Amino acid sequence: MLVEGTILRGPNFESVEGRVVVEDGTITAIEEESVSSSDIILPAFVNAHTHIGDSIAKEAGGGLSLEELVAPPDGLKHRLLRQTARSEKVEAMRRSVQFMQSTGTASFLEFREGGVEGVFALREAAEGLDIDPIILGRETIEAMEAADGFGASGANDDSFGEERRATKKAEKLFGIHAGEADPSDINPALDLSPEFLVHVVHPEPIHLDRIEDNGIPIVVCPRSNLVTGVGLPPIRKLLDRTTVALGTDNVMLNSPSMFREMEFTAKLTDLSAREVLRMATQNGARIAGLNCGVIESGRDGKLLVLDGDSDNLTGNRDVIRSVVRRAGASDVKDVLL
Repeated sequence: MLVEGTILRGPNFESVEGRVVVEDGTITAIEEESVSSSDIILPAFVNAHTHIGDSIAKEAGGGLSLEELVAPPDGLKHRLLRQTARSEKVEAMRRSVQFMQSTGTASFLEFREGGVEGVFALREAAEGLDIDPIILGRETIEAMEAADGFGASGANDDSFGEERRATKKAEKLFGIHAGEADPSDINPALDLSPEFLVHVVHPEPIHLDRIEDNGIPIVVCPRSNLVTGVGLPPIRKLLDRTTVALGTDNVMLNSPSMFREMEFTAKLTDLSAREVLRMATQNGARIAGLNCGVIESGRDGKLLVLDGDSDNLTGNRDVIRSVVRRAGASDVKDVLL
């Protein structure tokens, strides 16, 4: 398979004209030469934090606090999930997965409620689609064993020591929410030596030092943090210390669109477009242990092709800024997964 256009090549997204050669799902060459296509070729996204079970309750609970919305076991989302038939939850999740795939997401890291049954329900929802969910079971060790790892809520609610030990023994991912509403649960979360933390809106100097010293990656969800009123993560400080990836968080609160997450992040911070694109692609892939997120030989051929001659993108003078700050679903020409 040959894909032609302007290629955002390598870890620094060097803009080159040419074609990407994909054989048996693997990138085998990037041929730099003049081509007639105006397409823009970039790595497909990795959405590093989602709760897509919330697809049954989009925009529910306006005006509620973070705890009232999502705190287990009786936050609004948990009550609604308990009241909803399994078939309805599966179909709602499938629609969200289809949306993510159609807008260029290759994989997503899902904190999956509902124990073992919740894991199976998401697998059913994604069946037959090309997108690869990385499922982190919640609530029980059995859910972790059925999934790709364990996704913990904040360490103030539970020590999660037993779950962490079991996950480590199984050699699976352990991720945990930390520092979303306040800094009190960041040290307890770091004590568990997780593979990654989610949110980290309120880190103090000691937390930043520990994150850097232990090489703990962070997933930030700026749109979600703004909606729930907890503040915005200090992304620049975090990036200076460790790997930082982007996630869209609860579908209840935000669409699982990496285009929207990138634009919001780029326009609300001093980060460069290149840094934001890296957070939406290769950094999430690194956390998940995936061989994608970068266009170079030997990587999985998971690509997003944008129409550079769309009404929205034609005339752009900086292709990376245009992808991050301007592009959207209507500019997607093809998604190759």
